[in-house]
Amino acid sequence: MKNNTKYFLFGLSLLCVCMIGITTIKGSILNPLRTAVGYVLVPIQSGVNRVGGGLYNELSSVGKLKTALAENETLKTRVDELTEENTRLRSEQFELERLRSLYELDQEYMQYHKIGARIIAKDSGSWFSVFRIDKGSDDGIKEDMNVIAGGGLVGIVTDVGANYATVRSIIDDSSRVSAMAQQSGDSCIVAGDLQLFKEGRLKLSYMEKDDDIKDGDMIVTSNISGKFLPGILVGYATDITVDYNDNLTKSGYLIPAARFDRLQEVLVITDLKDAGPEINE
Repeated sequence: MKNNTKYFLFGLSLLCVCMIGITTIKGSILNPLRTAVGYVLVPIQSGVNRVGGGLYNELSSVGKLKTALAENETLKTRVDELTEENTRLRSEQFELERLRSLYELDQEYMQYHKIGARIIAKDSGSWFSVFRIDKGSDDGIKEDMNVIAGGGLVGIVTDVGANYATVRSIIDDSSRVSAMAQQSGDSCIVAGDLQLFKEGRLKLSYMEKDDDIKDGDMIVTSNISGKFLPGILVGYATDITVDYNDNLTKSGYLIPAARFDRLQEVLVITDLKDAGPEINE
């Protein structure tokens, strides 16, 4: 074993001596060897460099992709948060606009006492013909109290519970409102009609031929109404014509002031009309 080690060390030493000797030979003699080695080693080195560069680029791309994916998830989360916040702010803005509208309506009818209420349920269908509010007898609500929203008359309270009340709107088929032209004072009847309201209007009738009610007139609740307080805007007259069957009366249509497709909050007038004979309403 010791002899083998000596031989190995001797061979290694001899190789080193030979290499030292070779390096002392003139460069011109070694040029062919260097050239041959160059032909072999340079392509290998270039290939190794390309492979190394490719691997480095690939690893860099993978790293960048992971970073981009992480940033994308962060951005998506932030977008979701901003979308939710924007939706909430828009909802609050719409609610503020509705409440501002109710406030303006409250100021317009300052002669009446009122209480605000939210709509919590309605009959099936697109229109708020019959709906329920979140205020009841515990809040002072009584039957026959008038309900307003959206610039004008909405309906009347027909049923009251401890913490809720039912409202029948003026567009309901069973609704009748004694009204008059604000300018002339001539009387008329606004009749509810859900089928007709699909066109955005109600029937206006019981007008004398000589009554001064014309297109564009403001129609308000009349003084002779049995349940509706006087002077509340109902809507605007349109298409007023003489009835040709008797040539003695006129009829037409009314465009309601309130919107009956997007009601959310209303004002209930807590003052009741003085007792008197009912006029089919």
